[in-house]
Amino acid sequence: MRRVAITGVGAVTPLGNNAKDTWRGLAEGRSGVSRLETFDASAFPVRIAGQVKGFDPASAGSARQRRHLSRAALFALAAAREALADSGGGWQDLDPYERGAAVAGTVGRPGLQELVDMSHQLSVSDFHDLYRQAPGDVLLRNQNVGVTAVARAGDCQGPVISVSTACAGAAHAIGEAYRRIQDGECALMLAGGFDALTTWMDVLGFSLLGAVTDRWNDDPERASRPFDAERSGFVLGEGAVIAVLEDWDSAVARGARVHAELVGYGSTLNAYRITDSPPDGGGAISAMRDALTESGLGPGGVDYIAAHGTGTPGNDASETAAIKEVFGRHAHELCTSSPKSMTGHLTSAAAGVNLIAALGAIREGLVPPTINLDHPDPKLDLDYVPNTAVRRPVRAAMVNAFAFGGTNACFVVRSADAEASDADASDADASDAEASAGVPADASERRAA
Repeated sequence: MRRVAITGVGAVTPLGNNAKDTWRGLAEGRSGVSRLETFDASAFPVRIAGQVKGFDPASAGSARQRRHLSRAALFALAAAREALADSGGGWQDLDPYERGAAVAGTVGRPGLQELVDMSHQLSVSDFHDLYRQAPGDVLLRNQNVGVTAVARAGDCQGPVISVSTACAGAAHAIGEAYRRIQDGECALMLAGGFDALTTWMDVLGFSLLGAVTDRWNDDPERASRPFDAERSGFVLGEGAVIAVLEDWDSAVARGARVHAELVGYGSTLNAYRITDSPPDGGGAISAMRDALTESGLGPGGVDYIAAHGTGTPGNDASETAAIKEVFGRHAHELCTSSPKSMTGHLTSAAAGVNLIAALGAIREGLVPPTINLDHPDPKLDLDYVPNTAVRRPVRAAMVNAFAFGGTNACFVVRSADAEASDADASDADASDAEASAGVPADASERRAA
């Protein structure tokens, strides 16, 4: 199978309107959570979110291109344009039918005023005169419009995959793009996710569900607290991250800078509950193990995990249990941190932010922190990099993404200049960790089969 390079990254997030600023915010441990400004939330139980600030829609494209794109889709288009520019020149020479896109997207919501207008129209009519909306509004709420806009940015005329797996969406999209290149179907794929769950409906819905914290409305920067003993729910966010994945030989031939190599991917379902994570780690264990096995790295070959780390009591405990099961004793030696402590939860785009954290850690030897980790939970005893980034060499990193509905997706990236012999753990280390974790004897053969 073909090797897969990551040659470009673009982002619009609560920490910055490009990938560079987003990484710098992560490295500095800066919070992008603030009071909600997308609607009047003064009467809502939750009045904070990780919001994009200072975004210029014109950066996404022409007025004609922007006409039928939602706020979240505009983020995605701007991120895609940045990612393609970051990948350097020459990608345009690839056959358009060998260029594709796999993108996770949001489904649009009607605004409060629109619902009021609709209700009024129905109340004064005899129901023969239906509420009429502008035809373009339908497109604004269509997930596929944003996905195809991203594809068109790269003139991608090959496979276009629209993913809808919520919080695991971007990881699934990146993984599916990886498979298309591995199998020779495409030479280049745009992959990632976009979302903007900062609408009245999302904030109200997640508040009623009890999934988001309502304790920090007056101190929003301290609200997102993954792995902390005082965590009380996640913080909603918005943004987009798009990466350029490319056939390794093609990227090298055109002289592209390779950020990292994508070397493993796993995807599973918990089959447990819709909203809760299994206390024992559940399907996350299999997803992480499959990604690790395919990567060819022993457990000791991973130095950093960009955790899903939402800040809900159950998720953080479940993810910690899964990491311990997969990595054995090495779980306490590697670094694990949650970018959501700084951005909030970008749902369909969340794994894209984790990818930026992983790439930055590999490139700069700097692991971003989990901020607001002020009261360690005695039941969660890994190195979560509390509050301040740490310097250490990172040869390879794992990205975790676990979603409502029980879907799990994980992938592994490693340094572009790392040889397999340097990155792989020794057989002894792998055997020791597998014995500690209870890996079945045939686990290493699953992907090959």
